[in-house]
Amino acid sequence: MQQMIQQLWNRYKEVVLYLFFGVCTTLVNIFTYYICAHTFALGTVPSTCVAWFLSVLFAYITNKLWVFESKSLERAAVVKEMTSFFSCRVATGLMDLGFMYVFVDVLRWNDMVVKVISNFFVIVLNYLASKLLIFKN
Repeated sequence: MQQMIQQLWNRYKEVVLYLFFGVCTTLVNIFTYYICAHTFALGTVPSTCVAWFLSVLFAYITNKLWVFESKSLERAAVVKEMTSFFSCRVATGLMDLGFMYVFVDVLRWNDMVVKVISNFFVIVLNYLASKLLIFKN
């Protein structure tokens, strides 16, 4: 039984860790957005931008160290990874920003519901970008 569990873990470790840290990243994003928008009343767009930056920084660190286990610590390799990571996240960040603007500011939907739905799409697209482009072996 233990061997079977170990085989399953070895096979799905990356996906499980990505989902775990993806949920944590989403919580960082949503919590930061909530604090900025509801406590500091920064507005939808600035709150989304602050939440994006902090969650992408959190995601880069966790993805590099634990999900994709990138061991490169050379400055050039880290700069390349980080640049690729943030660049891909800009695209999904703009998608999130667009969702928030259209559905919250224009259509007046509940901002927290839209934020959660938007983050679902962001997680999927970010995984594909990380797996296929940034931390590929």
